Amino acid sequence: MRKFDTKVQHLKYKVLREVARRAWDDTLLEGVLDIPKTIVPGNIPTMRCCVYKERAILAERVKIAMGGDKNNLNVIEVIEIACDECPVGGYEVTNACRGCLAHRCEDVCKFGAISFDHMHVAHIDKSKCKECGACAKVCPYTAIVSRKRPCQNACKVKAISMNEQKAATIDNHKCIQCGACVYQCPFGAIMDKSYILNVIDLIKKSENNKKYKVYAMVAPSISSQFTYAKLGQVITGLKKLGFFTVVEAALGADMVAQAESKELAEKGLLTSSCCPAFVAYVKSAFPNLLKYVSNNLSPMATLAKYIKDTTLNAKVVFFGPCTAKKAEIQLDEVKPYVDAVMSFEELQALLDSKDIDITTLDEDVLDNASYFGRIFARSGGLSDAVRQGLKEQNIDFDLKAVPCDGIEACRMALLKLNKGILDGNFIEGMACIGGCIGGAGCLTHGEKNKAEVDKYGREAFEKTIGNAVSQLKQQK
Repeated sequence: MRKFDTKVQHLKYKVLREVARRAWDDTLLEGVLDIPKTIVPGNIPTMRCCVYKERAILAERVKIAMGGDKNNLNVIEVIEIACDECPVGGYEVTNACRGCLAHRCEDVCKFGAISFDHMHVAHIDKSKCKECGACAKVCPYTAIVSRKRPCQNACKVKAISMNEQKAATIDNHKCIQCGACVYQCPFGAIMDKSYILNVIDLIKKSENNKKYKVYAMVAPSISSQFTYAKLGQVITGLKKLGFFTVVEAALGADMVAQAESKELAEKGLLTSSCCPAFVAYVKSAFPNLLKYVSNNLSPMATLAKYIKDTTLNAKVVFFGPCTAKKAEIQLDEVKPYVDAVMSFEELQALLDSKDIDITTLDEDVLDNASYFGRIFARSGGLSDAVRQGLKEQNIDFDLKAVPCDGIEACRMALLKLNKGILDGNFIEGMACIGGCIGGAGCLTHGEKNKAEVDKYGREAFEKTIGNAVSQLKQQK
């Protein structure tokens, strides 16, 4: 029974599970630093050359699983001791260099970084190289290649560089906390902070004093996760953990689609505000375009606000695929409504920390959002929902949507908008490839996830956005 895409994810999960097991019993938290020895017992390393270094790295993972560095507001952290096996990277000359006489690489380099040995084979002086790539472009043998580290390749906003110890370092001013580097790092040297202790504390207090009810809100992309079980069994599992009830963020998506379609018609030009990583990118790279970002809160925050406005002493925990959501709830406009965010990876660890085998459970049901609310999880879904919102509200507006699949596509659309040449009036910004189903906190990634989301959408009882929103308000 495979629950994760990679062994790195599985290792991260094991640490989270052990931290959570101890958190359910406060007296066991004192021994939390013994977790590395339980995962790597004996004196034989399983992943590194040295068992002591392996345990030291695991100890750092434990700290991040318990909330990480409180002085660092970024939810993404680097474990420096784990970041030492990748090549430094940059442009390198491979053995495909034939020592030709043309020396085009030398001619095109403006920084004097290219030299040759007695066999005319090129060499690059890393202290002079500016990584412009000009030499690679002119080499007739394609013998010069860029060997960037996986984290640098994954980070499309160029927030990652290397420090003097050759470990990755994150520029918090550029980082949009999308988590792409977290998922792509082959050594798990970059992690997102976990607030699993906060969630367990919320549940325990709600069970002990009965003063509040804890709502579990699940992202619609959950339909493509936990493939070894049925979605209804996951919902039952959440309730067995101690959550009062489970609601789907897709209901918030229906509310957003309804409101955002109106806002678009009123303003004539708009970008979405659902993806916190996309909004963070606009703030850091295109601050002059913030005026075009929708005033609506994200579906998560919209539904959480509705719950808290209509339910006394409610607490809301969001479960989804997105590391940027952990940053979103630090924003002043969201903080009052969402108490914690957890990834699907963390939900798996939480279930297993209580030895809940969801495959043995009966199936429960989710509140019914519409098809359009549920397909927010994949690229293009938001645009389809806004189009439906215009139609249902009889708003005469010619929607020309520009769905952006990944942050590079977002960048191109924003550049065109900045220059006044965008062929469209609504930018759907999704930082992750595929949309939310490509988020770093997913258990599994892949094209099949889109089909699962669409299937889940077609199973919606409510066939229109308006009906879903009306039913929600009637329930309250």
